[in-house]
Parts: sequence; C-alpha cells; structure tokens
Amino acid sequence: MTPFHLHNKTILVTGASSGIGRQIAMSISNMGGCVVITGRNEDRLLDTFKNLKSVGHQYFVADLTNENDLQEMVKKIPMLDGIVHCAGIVKPYPIKFLSKEKIKETFSVNYEAQVELMAQITRQKKLNKQASIVFISSVSSAHPHKGGALYAGSKAALESFSKVIALEFYTSGIRSNCIAAAMVKTPMYDYSEKNASKETMDEHIKKYPLGLGEPDDVANAAVFLLADASKWITGSTITLDGGFLLGGI
Repeated sequence: MTPFHLHNKTILVTGASSGIGRQIAMSISNMGGCVVITGRNEDRLLDTFKNLKSVGHQYFVADLTNENDLQEMVKKIPMLDGIVHCAGIVKPYPIKFLSKEKIKETFSVNYEAQVELMAQITRQKKLNKQASIVFISSVSSAHPHKGGALYAGSKAALESFSKVIALEFYTSGIRSNCIAAAMVKTPMYDYSEKNASKETMDEHIKKYPLGLGEPDDVANAAVFLLADASKWITGSTITLDGGFLLGGI
C-alpha cells in the first residue's frame, strides 16, 4: 500500500470551519484518515463535517483561546496520530498603531492557543507514538512585510515552538513540522483585498511565477507530512510560495 495514505490514523484539525483548515480536513478524509475537527462557528464547522468522506469523524465547537473550552475538548477527543494547527488571524497594523490589546489579539490565536493546546494534549497523553504535528505558518515569518509585525512575529514564534516539540518528543517517534505558505485564495485573501485594495493585490499577484496557491495545495503538503511517507522529516519548514521568494518577476 502507498505510504502516502492516512488509513487507521486519527487526526485533529483546528480552524476547520473555513479556508485551509476546511480543505485539509476534507483531504485527510479523502486519503482514508479519521478526522476530528474544531472551530468556533458551528454552522460552518457542520458544513465542513458534512463534506467529509466515510464515517467515524467527530467535531467540537470550541474557542481555543478560552481555557475551559480547550481543556474540555482535549478531555473528549480520542487518541491522536496527527494534529494540524490551522487556526489563525491576519490583521495588519503599522507599528505606531500597535498596543497591548492588538498584540494579545493576534498572539492569543496564532501562538498562545496552539501552545496551550499542545501542552494539554501531551499532559493528558492523547498522542500516539509516531504521531505527526503540522503547523500552518507563513513565508512572512522569515520575510515580513510592512504592517506585519504581529502576524509575522506570531508565525516565527510558532516555527520555533515546532522545533522544540521535535526535540522533546523524538524518542516517541513524534514529529513536528511547519508549512510556510505565501498567498492562498481563502477568505483571508478576500479580507486582505478589502483592506489593501484590489489594485494593490493585483500588483502583488504578478510576483508569483506559478500564480496564487489554492487551499488544496497546502492540504496536499499537510497530508504528506501526516503520512508515513514523511517519517524522516521533523523540525523542518516546507515553503509553499509558487516561486514568490525567487524575486525574479
């Protein structure tokens, strides 16, 4: 059987109610995996759930920035063979407009909730040996943009956290990796276009030799990192950018 399949694997996907998280959950089910999905919006989460192939999947409506929600969810989830952390927000702010409240808003979702989730999952011993952890990062972690202090900073912190997981849990065969994606056509793209103007976004798109990414481009990479095909990869970050960082256009 191909090492790229996910049969007999149970995988938690956060932020599964839309965008990349939604597509990753569906792709995992397409590859034979059992999916546990979570998100804050019940209607959208249910829509994702209805699009999962086969049976045996579960969903939990939870706000992972709420400690009680997080702890209760971890108590109820089954043993896991993988986790994909997709929850995140993008809100650009020029440095002069930064504040404690804005810092907390971004880091609580993009970093703190994911760290606390991993702490709870490992504390409650919900990870099987040879499990694979995947964090959805961004190329901005290493190549920040104007207004991206909080977003880029939170993603850089996430990438460092992933490497620590790789170091602390390798004795159990548990791996941890990141996917650093550039611009992908998701609701976040629509949000960016609304705030930056369509003209600005169109000019930005011209810098991608292979065009913008689609959610399934990221999902395919996540499936690879979850599967046994990537069993020799840990503590790494895979860049998906359609050639954007080549800078030749």
